[in-house]
Amino acid sequence: MESSCYIGGPGVGKGTQCTRIAETFGFTHLSVGDLLRKEISSNTEYGAMILETITKGKIVASEVTVKLLKTAIESSETDRFLIDGFPRSEENRVAYEQIIGIEPEVVLFFDCNEEEMLKRVLHRNQGRVDDNVDTTMQRLKVFEAYTLPVIRYYSQKGKLHKINAIGTEDEIFERVRPIFAK
Repeated sequence: MESSCYIGGPGVGKGTQCTRIAETFGFTHLSVGDLLRKEISSNTEYGAMILETITKGKIVASEVTVKLLKTAIESSETDRFLIDGFPRSEENRVAYEQIIGIEPEVVLFFDCNEEEMLKRVLHRNQGRVDDNVDTTMQRLKVFEAYTLPVIRYYSQKGKLHKINAIGTEDEIFERVRPIFAK
């Protein structure tokens, strides 16, 4: 099995780019955010807890997130995955590696300034419960506090690719393409 992970702040374009990469290079795109929202809408045992957590702009418990990822991976017909929006913390990273049993081969960090991320979140108009100024500002603080150690970890392992996420979708994709076109 091969996995790659994509991290970046809210509204940085992870989902958009992951969709393009998956289609171009034959990966299955697993969006942690989509998996969590699906769990909320399915009224499962975890749904209410997930809703409460993401409404506050916090990170959902690693055991829950990794369980959802594992179920999605096991039900897939492929063995190449792009995991969008994960790991968001060191706890996520460790849980993923222990439960799934592998490290991602590539970790993309979509880098974008706070002002641009906030503008994108507020204008994407997807009806998400966490797409508002207060929650987004909290999400940015959480990202900075919890995800930067993950970025440092994968950078030290030589697996991190920092992508400038400012520009058009096509311009950003052209920065990503060489990483997978090997």
